[in-house]
Amino acid sequence: MKLQTNRLSLRELSFTDLDNIHELHSLPETDEYNTLGIPETIQTTENIVTEWLAGQKQNPRNSYIFSIDQVDTKQFIGLIALNLGKQNYRTAEVWYKIHKDHWKKGYTTEALTKLLNFGFNELKLHRIEAGCAVENIASIKVLEKVGMTKEGMKRKKLPIRGKWKDNYFYAILDEDFLKLKSKDD
Repeated sequence: MKLQTNRLSLRELSFTDLDNIHELHSLPETDEYNTLGIPETIQTTENIVTEWLAGQKQNPRNSYIFSIDQVDTKQFIGLIALNLGKQNYRTAEVWYKIHKDHWKKGYTTEALTKLLNFGFNELKLHRIEAGCAVENIASIKVLEKVGMTKEGMKRKKLPIRGKWKDNYFYAILDEDFLKLKSKDD
């Protein structure tokens, strides 16, 4: 499966992405607000990727994890995912991680908008959620740019480098996304 924007290609992961994913997960800058932590070895990353790849074969699926590549250069710039909730609730949660060399270029907003479109229009979801550490200003800006609403804060929810961090939670409904898309047209 592949989703595309003018500048980005979101394609499902393959094992050939392992080295790029390991580098992304190993950067202190991309780990700053992430609960995963920096992998000790490439084997640690390989175990994660293997689990993600197995998830692509599940039926019904419970997640869609995409590599984000630049269309013109084919360069890997990050990951973005949609993890589905209980089917009768028609909900999902998004997450993303972008290589620091590609920050502040609008790529995350572009990729997330495309993923929301996929979730609402193809998967017929009702609600898509996201969470982020309260200190993660860049992620907060992305979530708000795509039309997500801050619904609250959970105290000391995120285990990040041995400390508990507060987490904002955001959401967007299918009707909210439809209104935003109609304004763009």
